[in-house]
Amino acid sequence: MSEWWTYTLSDLLMFSARTYFRQFALLNEALWPAHILAAAAGLVLVGCIVRGAGRAGRLAAALLAASWLWVAWAYHAQRYADINLAAPYFAIGFALQAVLLAWLASRHRAPSIVSYRSPLGALAFALVLLSLLLYPLFALFEEHGWSQAEVFGIAPDPTVAATLGMLLLWRAPWFLWPLPLLWCAISGATLMELGVAQAWVLPLAGGLALAAGIASRLGLRDTRAAPA
Repeated sequence: MSEWWTYTLSDLLMFSARTYFRQFALLNEALWPAHILAAAAGLVLVGCIVRGAGRAGRLAAALLAASWLWVAWAYHAQRYADINLAAPYFAIGFALQAVLLAWLASRHRAPSIVSYRSPLGALAFALVLLSLLLYPLFALFEEHGWSQAEVFGIAPDPTVAATLGMLLLWRAPWFLWPLPLLWCAISGATLMELGVAQAWVLPLAGGLALAAGIASRLGLRDTRAAPA
């Protein structure tokens, strides 16, 4: 019997790219017309970013919490588990992130949102728009067709991309970052092994968000430390 460290990702994946994207087609078929609600949630998220004050941060956190919880159950537990033995663990991770986001939404002090007109805000806003507008189009680029489109609030990757943008806008606490970044690595590695062209998108988004978040915190720390 081969030692466990001799296995590669290709040995662990038990499905093809066709089977992987077929899961989104089945999911979309089963959930339609929930996509209308998902689109509405995306528009509300954009509205929260533009408003950027008061209860907008709390509402955005609540929307993302609901999205992560829904993806945990409807996609990972109900669909992805049919082809991937690790999917139940992914569902637990997404549910845990939903709890963390719900905690953020329930805080007495609403999370403030950085202006989307700032350099940091512009990058964050771009990540949110990536999740809402470009991710569904990847199905056409890959010639899968609209039936297999990945939609924010329903599929994991666009939901994570939007979350990365909001984490930047919130200058969120460190413990809200690990699970989204971990999914960037897992999804990217899976799609790369399947030979999907969009495999680099989410890991790149995660890397940019992490670098920008670190730079923002260092800059904020330097500003506070500077003498008056």
